[in-house]
Amino acid sequence: MIAKRRCRARIDNCAFGAPTMFPAEKTHDSDSTPLEPPSKSARKRTMHDLQQLGLDLVALDPGRLSTLDLPERLVDAIALARGITKHEGRRRQLQYIGKLMRDVDPVPLRAAFAAWERGPAADRMRFAAVEQWRDRLLDHTDGLTDFMAAHPAADQTVLAALIADARAERARGSPPHKYRALFRELKRIVDAASPRSDS
Repeated sequence: MIAKRRCRARIDNCAFGAPTMFPAEKTHDSDSTPLEPPSKSARKRTMHDLQQLGLDLVALDPGRLSTLDLPERLVDAIALARGITKHEGRRRQLQYIGKLMRDVDPVPLRAAFAAWERGPAADRMRFAAVEQWRDRLLDHTDGLTDFMAAHPAADQTVLAALIADARAERARGSPPHKYRALFRELKRIVDAASPRSDS
């Protein structure tokens, strides 16, 4: 008799206890739901944007490139891409740059490009002047004489060494480290001699 009562109690608990919830009926906490991964189209757009940013870096003047906080491996890859003329080789190098861009924060890069676009006219003119001086110093034997006449306070010995190193570097086809160093020194001299625009 006692056994029958226990069995009936177990049956009653199953029949009238907490309802069994099937998988389709179970509720879940929305806070614990994992975020959905980006869609394939979103990933493709992100990669395209990074590759385009990489193309912009390849086209960027070395002087401006040197002001950006980029990994040295990426800087060298950009320099190599500039020297590749064959279509297939350049395409592969640009793909490689796109892969390297995955490890770079694009936000400060886009901010730098935007700042250059809206920069004061005087700053743009001064930057262009530095570019012209750099090219003249590297391509003309009398370039240093002309620069010293325009900027007599500059250190001629330092500039002569930078010019020689940049020319040798270019002749070897090496990454333009000295080329960028020459630009930075010229920019420092020109900036010091020119009143900076605050507008």
